[in-house]
Amino acid sequence: MTQPGSGTRPDDARRHNRAVLLRRLHVEGPCTRATLAGELGLNRSTIKAVVDGLAEAGVVTEAVPAQRSGAGRPSLLVLPDPQAAVVLAVDIRVEQVALAMVGIGGQILGRHSWNLHRTTRLPGEVITHLAESAALLRDELGVAEQAVGVSVPGVVRRSDGFVHEAPNLGWRDVELGARLAAVLARPVQVANDAEAGALAEHLRGIGRDVADMVYLSADVGVGGGVVSGGQPLRGTGGYVGELGHLMVRPDGRECFCGSHGCWETEVGEPALCRALGLPEDTPRGVLVAELRDLAVVQGRADRLLEGYAGWMTAGLVTVVNMLAPELVVLGDLFGALPPSVVERIGSELRRRSLVSRAAGGTRLAVSPLGRDGALVGAAEIAFEPVLAAV
Repeated sequence: MTQPGSGTRPDDARRHNRAVLLRRLHVEGPCTRATLAGELGLNRSTIKAVVDGLAEAGVVTEAVPAQRSGAGRPSLLVLPDPQAAVVLAVDIRVEQVALAMVGIGGQILGRHSWNLHRTTRLPGEVITHLAESAALLRDELGVAEQAVGVSVPGVVRRSDGFVHEAPNLGWRDVELGARLAAVLARPVQVANDAEAGALAEHLRGIGRDVADMVYLSADVGVGGGVVSGGQPLRGTGGYVGELGHLMVRPDGRECFCGSHGCWETEVGEPALCRALGLPEDTPRGVLVAELRDLAVVQGRADRLLEGYAGWMTAGLVTVVNMLAPELVVLGDLFGALPPSVVERIGSELRRRSLVSRAAGGTRLAVSPLGRDGALVGAAEIAFEPVLAAV
């Protein structure tokens, strides 16, 4: 039931119902007025008033469904207009920055990206290039964003987008949220990249109907995002997700963070290159192509990646025993692992994790969103306040 309390003023109730209905269309897609009434627990007259108001404002339209069933007049579908509210999504990676204009319903209206090098990773350089690229997208598309969501591979204070540390970028104490907001003249939300990826999987990926899940991603480093009880787990200040810095090998390699034996030193991109006998600085495209070739040779991937799979399992057992998720989603580079290796890791995880056995088995799956996971999540973070104000 989405009705606000009995003490709520009529204007507040209308705004609440409008925001709830619009978010339902944004996340789940077009549906009929009758479906909206049933799902949202609102009566038909309330639904009519809200839909009519949104249609008059140009936020939604109604159309006959493309596929019709049965006789009689078909029910009209309520569809959000993608350009009625637009956000700018930004995914800052170690070697690349991607940005996209995204409309209601998650439709990507246009996108740009560029590669980062050591000399172009400085925060000021990234912010300047972002502002220029955003202006180009606005001109190309003829739309302007209402808010901005940013994904960063580091420790981020969610309240103001302050990046305490992003070791693989070489960033420390960067006021990214405030600086971007000043340059773009828009509200800016900044989140850890794995938190953004987890939100994307929960709303638009393989974890849509899962209340408790963990998302793991690998770029140069390893990050984790957690959804608990259907909500992102953010912790005090928003500092959740540094699963790559679980210590799994006390006598292991030195990590970017200054410690030794972190999980990401055994399963991050450089570790995967070593396992395949490739130089640690092998370009991402070459590495992914090698993994793809491995997958077609029966048994070769399992032999080459046996040690790597063992370290993946070791970290995952700890994660699952701590958080008891129903689902673990592998994103980004982890999603390129050969299917036989993923299956082997999942089998070992269920065998070795006490919590997984007790709960009937934690599922391990590959993200269907690919490299767009954090970008999609950044858009959703930006949409959170926008949908309430449309």
